[in-house]
Amino acid sequence: MLNYLLNTINLARGQHVLRPLVAVFHLTGRCNLNCSYCEDYGARRPNDELAELGVLSLAEAGQVLTVLRQATPNLILTGGEPLLYPYIDDLAVQVKTRYRFQQLTLLTNGLLLSKHTGLLPYLDRLVISLDSLDVIRWGQTIGLDSRAAQTIINTTVEMAGYQAKYGFELIANCVITPETLPGVNNVLDFCVEHNITFAFSPQSFNNWPRYELLVADEYRTFVDKVIRYKKQGCKIVGSLAYLKLARDFQPYNCYPTLVPRVLPNGDLIYPCRPIERSRTSHGGRPCNLTRVASWQEAMKIAVNKFGPPPRSCVSCFQQCYAEPSLMQAQPLSLLQEILTYKPSYRAKIHTFAPG
Repeated sequence: MLNYLLNTINLARGQHVLRPLVAVFHLTGRCNLNCSYCEDYGARRPNDELAELGVLSLAEAGQVLTVLRQATPNLILTGGEPLLYPYIDDLAVQVKTRYRFQQLTLLTNGLLLSKHTGLLPYLDRLVISLDSLDVIRWGQTIGLDSRAAQTIINTTVEMAGYQAKYGFELIANCVITPETLPGVNNVLDFCVEHNITFAFSPQSFNNWPRYELLVADEYRTFVDKVIRYKKQGCKIVGSLAYLKLARDFQPYNCYPTLVPRVLPNGDLIYPCRPIERSRTSHGGRPCNLTRVASWQEAMKIAVNKFGPPPRSCVSCFQQCYAEPSLMQAQPLSLLQEILTYKPSYRAKIHTFAPG
């Protein structure tokens, strides 16, 4: 919580280059799915540039972790598909034992997870993408057949059974698209039935929510149901502030340096992936973390090159950016979440950035 408290002071002083609450390390640009909604690794990717970045060796990845650990004690490993990273099992062990991160989250599509159960004892949060229980529809969404979709569902249930043994929290992260919207109630109820924490984000299209969701009464009705379930004590990881934001799509104060991202080759993204991807003078890849001595040096290079980050966002409503920003901007909301909702307390809601 030290960074959170320091950020609160800095915001009161009008400073908007904030300390990270959690860091995201994209271990590989490769993915074994081809999701129709994915703008970086799936069917909507403009090219294979991220996959062509290659991967770092275990030693080079350790250099990145050394710098990130100076920034925050909380780490998310993702991809692409992180289980395609050749040293994933060893890296997960070292994250906790050598680099001493206090919280480790793995974001995965789950297809290969049964082959990597040895890393489960080192995880605090395991996030599996689960967008539909209709295996035919979901197979089409992920670019594979219904057998692959069923494997992911079966693996999710299997992992739910390991939570008590290994002490991690299993979270199903659902990307809601117009195509999957009719079945999202089933995903929510499936999670409740199997003791799985539920989270969701609306699909983004060129950094904006899909228009069909903006005008869909069915979507707003579903979000209201999630809010009801949360208030009834169900395992929902999404603050009330975020759930209302995801329902109403209102502008909010965004602080992207709360969740810095590192690409598979060690390049730092600044200030956020959407702005970096726009290829304007406002953001980019200022430095490689294998070539800097400290987090302070990396941020100094970034701010000198691209200037301070933006202060508000009117388009990105994905939980990975919005949740930490809302919790940082609203200390009383965070306090309410921690004191009132056990899932928010267990998941450290201000560090939850699934994407």
